Amino acid sequence: MASRVNDDHIFYRSPAKFYPMVERGEGVYLWDTEGKRYLDGSGGAVVSSIGHGIREIAAAAAAQMEKVTFTHGSQFTSRPAVELAERLVRMAPPGLERVYYCSIGSEAVETAVKMVRQYQVDRGKPSKYKVISRWTSFHGNSLGALSLGGHMGRRKYYLPLFPHTPHIPPAYCYRCPWGREPGSCSLECADELERAILYEGPDAVSAFIAEPVVGATAGCLVPRDGYFQRIREICDRYDVLLIADEVMTGIGRTGRNFALEHWNTVPDLIVCAKGLSAGYHPVNVVIAKGEIHRVIREATGTFVHGHTYSQNPLGCAVALAVLDYMDAHSLVNRSAALGAYLLEKLQVLRRHPMVGDIRGLGLFAGVELVKDRETKETFAPAQKVNALVGNRAFAKGLITYPGGGGANGVHGDHILLAPPFIITEAQIDDLVSVLDEAIGEVAAELR
Repeated sequence: MASRVNDDHIFYRSPAKFYPMVERGEGVYLWDTEGKRYLDGSGGAVVSSIGHGIREIAAAAAAQMEKVTFTHGSQFTSRPAVELAERLVRMAPPGLERVYYCSIGSEAVETAVKMVRQYQVDRGKPSKYKVISRWTSFHGNSLGALSLGGHMGRRKYYLPLFPHTPHIPPAYCYRCPWGREPGSCSLECADELERAILYEGPDAVSAFIAEPVVGATAGCLVPRDGYFQRIREICDRYDVLLIADEVMTGIGRTGRNFALEHWNTVPDLIVCAKGLSAGYHPVNVVIAKGEIHRVIREATGTFVHGHTYSQNPLGCAVALAVLDYMDAHSLVNRSAALGAYLLEKLQVLRRHPMVGDIRGLGLFAGVELVKDRETKETFAPAQKVNALVGNRAFAKGLITYPGGGGANGVHGDHILLAPPFIITEAQIDDLVSVLDEAIGEVAAELR
């Protein structure tokens, strides 16, 4: 299997890797054309939140296709777009009152940044243009979004193509740069934002962007209580907008509609993507405070931005059907309950010395892999331990989301888990059992 390649005309992300051909999906499972079944333990890339093959979603898409599939956002609005915006505003924290439609997460992140920039100019603060972000973060793969990201493995090829943007350390309790413990720290990681604002100049800083729970680059970094409350205070003190990148965490992944609700923190903009349409159609949004919309409307009357498939009726109808399905089956509450069960069951993995940390919130969990548990020493990047474990689990019929570089941008290995909210306790038991076997076998081979 390892020596096989796909002999077709697709430019694959990893051209030397063999990809089985998927045949169908149902619930938490996928099947390939050879009849092998896979448990989707990561929702693909933290996308398939309600599971595969849900007929209600297909029916909603078909019904909308019979009416109208596409209209351009510069020419029409549509009933699905209006209804979805109203629904999202009801779900969002108070004050976030306007929804701008996008197609992919990277695009939505850049939309938020451009929206913030125009807002600053239109309200008479043209000097405010810098956006501060964090190391060990991921905000998308387009050049603008990548410049905000903090993962060197993704950035290194393209560094000459985008401008410098200021970064601060993440809220990474397991690898705290200050050597503190969550129960006794002074939130030094949050105070770094104030330091960066002062260094860059408060009159130049427009916004701060952060994932409430870091996903792809470090495997579910959950900040301690008080972190985002402090971040909000600092942003308010220096007239800086807070952008919450909830591409992965939005719409129930952590057991709340939006992850920042766990810390009673209201951002100025929310970027929401993957969970909104659960993989059934590309639909992403920026939910902005009403004041941002008011300033742009009264100043110029036009947001100088737009994409072809933004606000299309089909995507909005699909997203509405996804939200209906989630409500009908109480899937956000289920994510919270089953997430607690998943985190409890994952503790068995601590029997492996290479498991350094296990963390999570809702059905969003990470397992960090280390060479030495006592010192937290990482494996050499060339060993690609996260890929070894991920590939071994895949061979056993479990899909995970492996990642590396979380420790310092180059070193570090983790496995990210984000199964559909419809997963059962028995299926979680299977997930943990297979991952346990995969880690054990890889650990034995590394000795």
